[in-house]
Amino acid sequence: MLLQQYLDKNYLLFVIIYIISYFIITGTSIPGATIMTLAGGFLFGTVLAAVYVNIGATLGATSAFLLSRYFMGNWIQNKYKERLKNFNKEVELNGYRYLLAMRFIPAFPFWMVNLFAGITKIHLKTFIWTTLLGIIPGSLVYSYAGSRINYIESTKDIFSKEILFAFLLLGLFSVMPIIIKKIRKLKSV
Repeated sequence: MLLQQYLDKNYLLFVIIYIISYFIITGTSIPGATIMTLAGGFLFGTVLAAVYVNIGATLGATSAFLLSRYFMGNWIQNKYKERLKNFNKEVELNGYRYLLAMRFIPAFPFWMVNLFAGITKIHLKTFIWTTLLGIIPGSLVYSYAGSRINYIESTKDIFSKEILFAFLLLGLFSVMPIIIKKIRKLKSV
């Protein structure tokens, strides 16, 4: 395939363009991250695509977070300081759990989590590590799906055992924080 030959000859350039494109898409909250992840799986394979996705997505998410914090977050925090007191205390205690859950659960749009987190008092370091860690399962699942595009001959191939298992794992990852919290609660009783 012509694309594969070009990729082989210009691999580093492709990787840099891919990561920058992912950064721009996530940093500006433009829809398309899922398609980019599928394309990454197709171009680079599951594991490398997941690595490149995580770099671009984390950098883009961090820029969106910082823009949200400095353009809206500080203003909202100052204007509603008293009303947000309990909320901010909860974020201080459990913010990383909430962010991890929102990253694991694909029901929350990536861009929305970035912008919403920016208006909270969550620490930047916490935002970065929860994003980097929390998007790994989804990156792997979607990259794997993209790597299988060459093997799709019919719609039933889209829902192969491997793909369904990957999405099942993603679902399990999404409820892990809740399960762990309940187990800890039972142990403290």
